[in-house]
Amino acid sequence: MKRLEAVRMEQCIGCHSCSLACARLVHKKLSWNTAGIRISSAGGLTTGFEAHICVACDPAPCAEVCPTEALKQRKGGGVIVTHDKCIKCGKCAEVCPVDAIYYETESDLPYLCIHCGRCVPFCPHNCIELRDIPAREEG
Repeated sequence: MKRLEAVRMEQCIGCHSCSLACARLVHKKLSWNTAGIRISSAGGLTTGFEAHICVACDPAPCAEVCPTEALKQRKGGGVIVTHDKCIKCGKCAEVCPVDAIYYETESDLPYLCIHCGRCVPFCPHNCIELRDIPAREEG
């Protein structure tokens, strides 16, 4: 399984290239509100930036509370999103332990990182990586 991780945020300059790449390439929209990765200040100019992304919970609480299976557990962690099934109840965002589910204001649909890695080549300082995560052993 692959998972997007912010591995070198001390090098981040806050350009938001990753967010724009996600919104445009993955979700086919040019809106900050449709990005699955968000960059924010870690508290001021001298403290750098932090990335807010899905941490690929397994089991994923957002999928467990979704009444329509618009968010479905992905094998190995994280979720698969089907916007057509979403009834816009907001339960998924309420239970996300890392506040990584964002609602786009126009459509009121949830957006989150799907760990595809399309944003990675757009980071000019290699702050994010798509990493192979070993499968948990069944036991």
